[in-house]
Amino acid sequence: MASNPEPGMTYYDIAFRKPYHLHSAAPNPWKGRYALNFKGVPYKTHWTPMLDIPSTRKSLGIPACRTFPDGTEFYTLPALIDNNRGEDGKVSKLGDSFDIAVYLDRTYPGSGAGDLIPADITAEELGYTCPINISFNGPPLSDRPEWREQERYKRWVTFNDQIDNAFTLHVQLMGSGMKWPEETENDIKAEFATRAGVDDFDKLQVHDKEARAKLLASLKDTLKDLAAMFEKNGDGPYLRGEKACFADIVVGGWLRMMSVTLPDDEWEEVKGWYGGVFGRLHDALQREFGEVK
Repeated sequence: MASNPEPGMTYYDIAFRKPYHLHSAAPNPWKGRYALNFKGVPYKTHWTPMLDIPSTRKSLGIPACRTFPDGTEFYTLPALIDNNRGEDGKVSKLGDSFDIAVYLDRTYPGSGAGDLIPADITAEELGYTCPINISFNGPPLSDRPEWREQERYKRWVTFNDQIDNAFTLHVQLMGSGMKWPEETENDIKAEFATRAGVDDFDKLQVHDKEARAKLLASLKDTLKDLAAMFEKNGDGPYLRGEKACFADIVVGGWLRMMSVTLPDDEWEEVKGWYGGVFGRLHDALQREFGEVK
């Protein structure tokens, strides 16, 4: 084990408006946070202002793991610095929620609630396909962990991508509910508009009640097959029954975003879809692994 100046782990998350435990909503940082809490490893959170993410990530020496459609690097969070131990005696630096989950399983086997990425998961259990064939991210950059090409992880990567596509198709439902620090809110919204190639953040939102109802109905239909997968184990609340794994967390990151950003009546509607599958999943993840440290 390397001798490091700072013991423990530091988790880099996006600083929404305070208090963070109420307003933190980004799905990928929540995937990483659920994973850390699942494994029961001690860590502290570094809350990073939205506009400081590129400079923070560069200062940590963590390259972008995504690109925009035009090929430019897309710097985002989460990121994890593990000073406890690292491969070849070095400090470990991770910059992707799935990479974080696999790292925690490989580095801290058996800790916390067990395996995040169980080896015995079947292709059928991770068999969800978004019914609309579309991708929102540019190609991953080349500097990724080589284990991503191992067969046991490929199906997890695909599942994560399919879930992200399903919810991102409907992310306009959530845009207006994100709470940013008041002093930087306008600048953050301008940044989102620029990324999306529009001249006004308002074009990324849906306010009309009828339009929102149609978009909610579309999301419900898009998640129909996913709900059926969760229903195979009765009341769950997890995909495999009473024991959670990273598949639950992938979905749960988006459910957390919806719980924070949707109007109360819409969130209650979502929680009740398909006999309450998604409501039970969200409540269980928040209860067991939702602490904001």
